[in-house]
Amino acid sequence: MNVEELRDYCLSLGADVEEKMPFQAFKAARGVLAFYVCGHMFCYFDVDRFSTVSLKCRPEDIDDLKERHPEVGSPYNLSAKHWIGVDATAAAGDLLRGLTRRSYLLVKQQYTPQKRKTK
Repeated sequence: MNVEELRDYCLSLGADVEEKMPFQAFKAARGVLAFYVCGHMFCYFDVDRFSTVSLKCRPEDIDDLKERHPEVGSPYNLSAKHWIGVDATAAAGDLLRGLTRRSYLLVKQQYTPQKRKTK
């Protein structure tokens, strides 16, 4: 999967997905493209150096994913308790799409306004 395919896939997850380049103030991160749902990030990667895709993940799933998939590791510059990094150069497209979808659904469920009102 290349950078354009992953971008298209992220945008196809729902009409509520937004893309931004939020780190323009930081020279080393100007090429980072991030995807948001409900105003919260669920995926980001550097479009110039498409090597690691950082995705939101349930903490209880992280160790299992790392054991089963050598291409899953630590995220770039985020909490390893809630995020994973996926080697975009080694991961199969199906794995990357599946983990991206899980990340999107996790964030969407966590931040949907109706759910917050019932807490």
